[in-house]
Amino acid sequence: MFGYIVVNKAEMKFREYDVYHSFYCGICRDLKRKYGMAGQIALSYDMTFLAILLTGLYEPETVLSKCKCIVHPLERHATRNNIYTEYAADMNVLFAYYKCEDDWKDERKLRKLIYGGILKGKTGKLRKEYEEKIKTISLLMESFAEAEKEAEPDIDRLSGLFGQVMAEIVTPGEDEWTDNLRTLGFYLGKFIYLLDAYDDVEKDIGKGAVNPFRSRYESPDFEEECRTILRMMMSECCREFEKLPILENVEILRNILYSGVWCRYEMIHQKRCER
Repeated sequence: MFGYIVVNKAEMKFREYDVYHSFYCGICRDLKRKYGMAGQIALSYDMTFLAILLTGLYEPETVLSKCKCIVHPLERHATRNNIYTEYAADMNVLFAYYKCEDDWKDERKLRKLIYGGILKGKTGKLRKEYEEKIKTISLLMESFAEAEKEAEPDIDRLSGLFGQVMAEIVTPGEDEWTDNLRTLGFYLGKFIYLLDAYDDVEKDIGKGAVNPFRSRYESPDFEEECRTILRMMMSECCREFEKLPILENVEILRNILYSGVWCRYEMIHQKRCER
């Protein structure tokens, strides 16, 4: 995953961070139980947001417990597990597999080919359980790969295709909140793709790799243009979020959407300005 959908820890209460981290650890436990250590390697804070979002919306029965692990061998720490931490774990592994495929095609990274093969071997049951979702995501990823091959990649098309992928991942099923979740996921996905492109633009130019900001990079308005586009995407994402009837852990979710997602951007922007 990309690591962009995180909290701004400095602006959180200690209790809120403990709850946030307990969901993260809960996903880790589900990954280990279902996919072993190979699954745990894929663990990402991005999917913690998804687990908290869906838990707050649907309010499933949640098991709160404590455990030790390799990362925390000396003290027991809280974990929360429910059907949505398990769903987040499934989507985490699925997304990690597609990321490995993409990295292999783009950069011929052998370790990604090997890791992707391991993940593929562990997701047989997952492919049956989410057959239609995986079929849709696979077609979107194929279209994404084709769009990247164009001489002048269309920024709106590429970010839109990735947005559709995230819309599928954020939506666990069909119900009265499906349209809101899809729209939220769509704009969140566009934001992730564009921020990743903004992050990698110099590296991609140096390697001759695809980047939709490549032609804009030398423009004196580049930084302001990027900030404006990212603000527009996150504004639409937050608009849909506020329509959802979420009370549980809503402040954690707002911390992520209104502040946390900008932490990485500010870090990248600051380094670029210093250079």
